[in-house]
Amino acid sequence: MTTYPDVQLYIDGAWRTSAAHLPVINPATEEVVGQVPVATSQDLDDAITAASKGFEVWGQTPPKERADLIRAATALLRERQDEIAYAITLEHGKPFPQAQAEVIRGCEFFEWDAGEALRTYGRVIPSAPGVKYVVHHQPIGPVAAFSPWNFPMSQPSRKVAGAVASGCSIILKAAEETPAGAHHIARAFHDVGLPAGVLNLVSGVPADISGHLISNDAIKLVAFTGSTAVGRSLTSLASDNMTPVLMELGGHAPVIVCEDTDVDAAALTSAVRAMRNAGQVCTSPTRFFVHESIFDRFLGVFTDRAAATVVGNGMDPGVEMGPLANERRVAALTAFVADAVDAGADLLTGGSRIGTTGYFFEPTVLANVPDDARIMTEEPFGPIAIVNPVESIDAAIEQANSLPYGLAAYGFTNRADYVDQMVERVEAGNLSINTLEASLPETPFGGVKSSGYGREGGAEGLHHYMVVKNVSHSISIV
Repeated sequence: MTTYPDVQLYIDGAWRTSAAHLPVINPATEEVVGQVPVATSQDLDDAITAASKGFEVWGQTPPKERADLIRAATALLRERQDEIAYAITLEHGKPFPQAQAEVIRGCEFFEWDAGEALRTYGRVIPSAPGVKYVVHHQPIGPVAAFSPWNFPMSQPSRKVAGAVASGCSIILKAAEETPAGAHHIARAFHDVGLPAGVLNLVSGVPADISGHLISNDAIKLVAFTGSTAVGRSLTSLASDNMTPVLMELGGHAPVIVCEDTDVDAAALTSAVRAMRNAGQVCTSPTRFFVHESIFDRFLGVFTDRAAATVVGNGMDPGVEMGPLANERRVAALTAFVADAVDAGADLLTGGSRIGTTGYFFEPTVLANVPDDARIMTEEPFGPIAIVNPVESIDAAIEQANSLPYGLAAYGFTNRADYVDQMVERVEAGNLSINTLEASLPETPFGGVKSSGYGREGGAEGLHHYMVVKNVSHSISIV
């Protein structure tokens, strides 16, 4: 294995450090494993200048050349999989095999978008003789992108892949808690010769960086993944300059479990998925609405599997779930559980911090949770599942749609009429039936309502990074 990387700023094709740094904490041990530089105003100005110059070059680079370079960088990331995964486990705490899988997932995003770079087709619109109407798709310009801490590799990959494949330059602000994935992405592109200024990496105080970048006229798109509250704030900043935004925001994903499903299989796969990444996933299944005829059996199997989750340091073999991100998350989850129990919920398992070192929290199952409990309307973002009975699919869909969120939703059924009702009525950007996989490189991903705007991935993934230009050409002057 290796040590934690020397994380630096990457601006205009060169690495640089800063006088001020923030510590990177291992949430499993609470030890400092590295540091991340705090960008100054001059650093940010330099990044904007570099991105503007980089766009002039990259926006004119043929798509095949862009795709080839992306694939070359991705090949390096695959070669460095274990090195990157080791750093991710140190800074984030997730089990090492899951960190390895995340590195590969990030590579798949790059590979998909490299292919899509060759398919940003325009079209010719039928017209009269002597007149041509042609639609072109062109890169929008320098992008300011902000990635979260919960997926240190795959989330930065999505932003960088979309921008670079489209012909845009990008200034990426990685999460200060987990900067290693973004660092390795920049390193790989640097090593394969990406032109200076196309990819720039900054870090520091989030509000200072977002305010500085988004207010600048040179920035033509803001791409963000994170909480709804922060997304609204950044959207408001962007609106002052009429800058478009791509927002992938929070969720509180419902799961509709119908009476005809394989109860044990649905419960087992749900319990495993609910605890993945310690529940710190915007698409995590959190609100289970189970038909009353199978409720007791589903709850029993689900609770037993959740309680059996192996929690520990992500470097240890056999660990299924690592720690929470920080002390604040421990306090937040403790408060959620206490409020739910006070409201009348049944605590089936978990509910407390584990030990005194590291930010570990027990896998937790709450049942029969009243609607007025905070956790019914606020995303827990931790290893807590809510399991409530419902009398019908109509009641389940009503509960599923009751919140202002609409990122992911799930269902378990074998009945075609139930599938049809879910497809037509559930308010979510991503609906998965008999699977809890919400996002793949080849499928569009994004939310509705307060869960965001725009899509990443799939054929739609590059749309936000491009502008549509219609050209009307008459052979004669008319």
